[in-house]
Amino acid sequence: MRILLIRHAEPDYTVDSLTPKGRTEAELLSRRLCRYRIRDFYVSPLGRARDTASYTLEKLGRKAEVLPWLHEFRGTVPDPETGEKRWIAWDLKPRIWSVFPGIMDYRTWTDAPVFDGTNVREIWKETTDGIDELLGRYGFRKDGPVWLCENNEDFTIALFCHFGISMAVLGYLTDISPMVLWQRVLCMPSSVTEVVTEERIKGEAAFRITKLGDLTHLEAAGENRSTAGLFPECFTGIDSTDPDENGTPRTPA
Repeated sequence: MRILLIRHAEPDYTVDSLTPKGRTEAELLSRRLCRYRIRDFYVSPLGRARDTASYTLEKLGRKAEVLPWLHEFRGTVPDPETGEKRWIAWDLKPRIWSVFPGIMDYRTWTDAPVFDGTNVREIWKETTDGIDELLGRYGFRKDGPVWLCENNEDFTIALFCHFGISMAVLGYLTDISPMVLWQRVLCMPSSVTEVVTEERIKGEAAFRITKLGDLTHLEAAGENRSTAGLFPECFTGIDSTDPDENGTPRTPA
């Protein structure tokens, strides 16, 4: 089994859709995905993900099921420095989040005191319940470090969603703390992350990452990547408005 976690193309957050560049990215992405034999499509309820998916779905004459829990991860936590609520996926600075005991362990990360009195644990449970239900449709059930499978067939499903929620899904599939993925990985707009099952013991599958934030469809077309989601540099010598090595302006999420 193969699962594709697809981040939406470059977003215009003010209208929850895509920028003109994002529409170019979505078109190039669709040409790539049309070559895959995708059995089922799923999409976040948010406009930027649905608009990204529409290019592929229209070409294939297909529809995608909207999964409410594929909404961008909604767990928030007060910033210890400012007291403002932040999206935990990327806003807590490294010197802040990394000091909490157990936060780098997928089994204990939600026990961190910083999440007390927040909705993080609730949203995490909503996410894991959603994954369990979805994979249960295909005969998979999580059992510790493996997934029990009734019939591990060769097929592909695609999930059009967002960086934060896709890293949460990836963390649950591979037993990696989402905080590590949120802070140490960045999948650029329209990127494709791929995980596949490996069944070394009959009836027991493990998910392995074979692609992470892949942008082959943009590179092959000579299209610069977007940096949406990457905080601008703030140290001396680099201006936040300077373009990156690909000529793309550095912009925050």
